[in-house]
This record gives sequence, structure tokens and C-alpha cells, in this order.
Amino acid sequence: MKSDMMPSRRAVLVGLAAALAVGRSGSARGLPTVAVTKDPSCGCCAKWVDHLRQAGFTVTVTEGPVTAVKARLGVPRDLASCHTALVDGYVVEGHVPADAIKRLLAERPNGTGLAVPGMPAGSPGMEVEGRDPATYAVILFGPEGRTAFARYRGGEPA
Repeated sequence: MKSDMMPSRRAVLVGLAAALAVGRSGSARGLPTVAVTKDPSCGCCAKWVDHLRQAGFTVTVTEGPVTAVKARLGVPRDLASCHTALVDGYVVEGHVPADAIKRLLAERPNGTGLAVPGMPAGSPGMEVEGRDPATYAVILFGPEGRTAFARYRGGEPA
């Protein structure tokens, strides 16, 4: 039985397509729009969206199931996290810091996108007061393989 609160797969895909079209036109600050798909009940995803907006990105959010979106966009299962985004032709998976996304857009490396697997403590959106932030890699992934694109401790380069 379909819930009125759960968007259809078509609605999610149409929303992503519209967001991509908007994203190519860019925002007032010269950064492309980030189109995020997230679970409606996920608080850390909302905090990550806030992080991106504070960094100057315009963000559109589609709430709904993300597993099919990840599969369609080529996110490997072992790199999966709790939300998936598209920005200027790249996939951004998980709690990737805004600075890493800006570097990705400036350098335009060959790859599908960036991923921060899991949900590292202290990464943007995963800050917990009183808990030491984790050190983690931001992975550039694509058909040619994977490489460490950057390392962070919490939200700061490591």
C-alpha cells in the first residue's frame, strides 16, 4: 500500500531532473545547486544540508527512499551513507564537507563523484558535543576506481 507521505519513484526522479536543470544555471554566488535526496526522518541529513547552505550552495531537497537513487547513480554499496546528492554532474554521497565539493567543482577530476562512507563522528551534520571528531577520507570514485581525494578530522582538513 502506497503512503501519501511517500513520494513515488517518478516524483523523486522528476525532482532530481528539475534540480539538475536548475543546478546547471548556478546560484547567485556562482556555485551550482546541490540536489539532495534524503530520508524524511533523517536529522543528520538536514544538518548536512544546512552546512552546504552556510557554505554558499543553493540546495534542493527531495525526501524519499534513497536506495534506488544510489543504485541508479552508481554509488557502490560499500561507499553508501544516509543521503545522496547531485551537483554539476557529480554524485556526492554522505557527509562530504562543502570545501571538498568546492574543490571537486574547481578541479573537475575524472570520476563519478565523492563519498564519505558511513557517518563519521564530527563530519558535517554528524557533530556531537563532547565527542572527539573522527578522521576520515573523502573518496573520489568512478569507473576507473577509487582514490583518496581528501582527509578530514571532523569538518577540518587533516
